[in-house]
Amino acid sequence: MDQTEFDLFADNYYEQHVRNISITGEGPEYFAEYKINALKQIADRAKLSPSRIFDFGAGIGNSIPFFRKYFPGAQIASADVSARSLEICRERFPDADNLLLIEEDRIPPLGELYDIVFSACVFHHIPHDEHRHWLMELRRITRPGGMIAIFEHNPLNPLTVRAVRTCPFDENARLLFARTLMKRLRSAGWNEGAVHYNVFFPRSLAALRPLEERLGWLPFGAQYVAVARKD
Repeated sequence: MDQTEFDLFADNYYEQHVRNISITGEGPEYFAEYKINALKQIADRAKLSPSRIFDFGAGIGNSIPFFRKYFPGAQIASADVSARSLEICRERFPDADNLLLIEEDRIPPLGELYDIVFSACVFHHIPHDEHRHWLMELRRITRPGGMIAIFEHNPLNPLTVRAVRTCPFDENARLLFARTLMKRLRSAGWNEGAVHYNVFFPRSLAALRPLEERLGWLPFGAQYVAVARKD
């Protein structure tokens, strides 16, 4: 992963993100909370009450307040390759539990500590030939019985594709099909995989959002989440 690229955009990331998603009628906070709320539901169905969660590619910390809301008893580790992003994260959330800089293609050498590994729209920034490496690294730091949940943009959704193509910090991104991600999870040793599609309705159709849980099988949501377990 390219630290320099993410450092370059870190200071303007929030404002760029606001502009890029304006077509949805929502701001970054809506989508950050959406994912953590969905993660809580996934954890509840899996009967997981995590005490430690690892946020892979945490950036400037947009998910931190929502981890605190939905997982109030959990310790959150926020990790990123961008030192500048983590600096901004610390400025925004001075009491953040644990900020970790990822260097030399390795997650800081920790044991099997984490109940849940979370990643929000990170893997499309990683060269595809490196995916297996990072999925194995994430498995290494996950406890037996733990879970990974990877949220990604859906390349089958034309509005998502358009948003990525017009976003400056997605210039070198390469979108990832859910079926491809599931194959890579299995090749990295993860098991019990499943995909759920989400984010179907913009704010103008917010009245329909309660239906989204029932539409998870439909591969046209703006995003999807791939979930797997570690034996």
